[in-house]
Amino acid sequence: MATGKLPTEAEKEQIFGMAQTEMEYRVELFNKLTAVCFNKCVEKRYKESELHLGENSCIDRCVSKYMQVNNMVGQLLQNPQM
Repeated sequence: MATGKLPTEAEKEQIFGMAQTEMEYRVELFNKLTAVCFNKCVEKRYKESELHLGENSCIDRCVSKYMQVNNMVGQLLQNPQM
């Protein structure tokens, strides 16, 4: 493909497969992040329909830390000699 030619059908399928795998990974990451941060930060007994300030702050920190760790693990998997 580096020569400027159009991708073959096999290359298109490979690209599509990689994109599909990436999308599945992102959906799984979002679902895990949502479950972990919700369980950690939101009170089990719902008193109001909106999150209060403490819950919002906790969720912000949780998401930030979760993404930071996820990025670090990804970098370690790409460069194991770090």
